[in-house]
Amino acid sequence: MEVKIGVQHAPREIVLESGQSVEEVESAVADALAGKARLLTLVDDNGRKVLVPADHLAYVEIGQPTPRKVGFGAL
Repeated sequence: MEVKIGVQHAPREIVLESGQSVEEVESAVADALAGKARLLTLVDDNGRKVLVPADHLAYVEIGQPTPRKVGFGAL
C-alpha cells in the first residue's frame, strides 16, 4: 500500500510503498502520536526503514497503490 507522510517544515512529503497492513501502519502512527514511541517507524517494500520523529509529523495518508500499467500505448 502507499503511505504518504507529511513532515513539519519540510517542503516535500515522504512517499513509500509498504507491505505492512493498514492496521499496522495505523497502530504505529497512533503510538507515535500518543507518545508511546519517539519515532514513527515504517518499512518499505525493499526492506528499508523510514524513521520520522513523532513530534514533527504533520499528517499520514494511507492509501491503496495504483496498479502498474503494463504494455504499450497507442499513438
